[in-house]
Amino acid sequence: MVEVVDHSEPNILPNVLLAEVEALGARLARVREAVGRVIFGQPAVVEQVLISILSGGHVLLVGVPGLGKTKLVETLGTVLGLDESRVQFTPDLMPADILGSEVLEEGADGRRAFRFIKGPVFCQLLMADEINRASPRTQSALLQAMQEKKVAIAGQAHPLPSPFHVLATQNPIEQEGTYPLPEAQLDRFLLEVEVTYPDEEAERAMLLATTGAAEARAVNAMSAAELVAAQALIRRIPVSAQVLDAILKLVRGARPETAGLPMIRQHLAWGPGPRAAQALMLAARARAVLDGRLAPSVEDVIALADPVLRHRMALNFAARADGIRLQDVIGALKTSLG
Repeated sequence: MVEVVDHSEPNILPNVLLAEVEALGARLARVREAVGRVIFGQPAVVEQVLISILSGGHVLLVGVPGLGKTKLVETLGTVLGLDESRVQFTPDLMPADILGSEVLEEGADGRRAFRFIKGPVFCQLLMADEINRASPRTQSALLQAMQEKKVAIAGQAHPLPSPFHVLATQNPIEQEGTYPLPEAQLDRFLLEVEVTYPDEEAERAMLLATTGAAEARAVNAMSAAELVAAQALIRRIPVSAQVLDAILKLVRGARPETAGLPMIRQHLAWGPGPRAAQALMLAARARAVLDGRLAPSVEDVIALADPVLRHRMALNFAARADGIRLQDVIGALKTSLG
């Protein structure tokens, strides 16, 4: 359910909270600077990934190979001080290769017992590289870990470290050898971030910085404990009634059953659930703090509508036949907010 927030005085923050938000904003500025030394030409991508992590969520990075998705995840692990692990998803990857498994061992006294060997999912930042190259069975193995932050093996639950984030990379589904992710798993990702080609100036700077004798390396700018504290602080930031109304209008307006726009009712097969509203609420707060502001605005909701909604909606056959795109539908929804 969407969390209830006190909106009695949305623009007034207590002095202690104000000081904490300002300190976090300064720390996040150092984080962005550290990431910017290594990642070139992707400011929007870096911002959206940081927003998702600050919100305590998972990220799906979508783009063709060679755009620095893997480098971005490795850089964030170093900058944020997180224990990082990487899994290369392939068609023959099995669920036990990710979660771990129990092995039968015999002790010195001859007694046999099962011992659980943890898989790579037991980390703070898991990079699921090319997640849509694995079979649906293996993809779904991450479902419980992403949502419940634990793994159940042989009837026993094993908690995952805190914080725990999955940053998955995905090739466009038009490429050969890929398996579309099921809707239930897509909904577990807070944001779907599109990684596009850098502009010419950024690509020039990248070439000069990465093909010389020395290459810039990521440096630590935050600890895991500080990140957990930042995530807790994000949830304490008040949200105005105007912003809350905009979130509800956007999400409920994207469902064919409750949509006010004829375009939505005609062209969508299904729309986002309450988890999308929760994602917008948290992400809007995180974006405000990342920009050095003390409260989110409707502009934050509009800016985050695409990465929050596009993987939680599906066009029907009529829309595809008419050449309608999801970005057209989301654009109409954003326009309706004014």
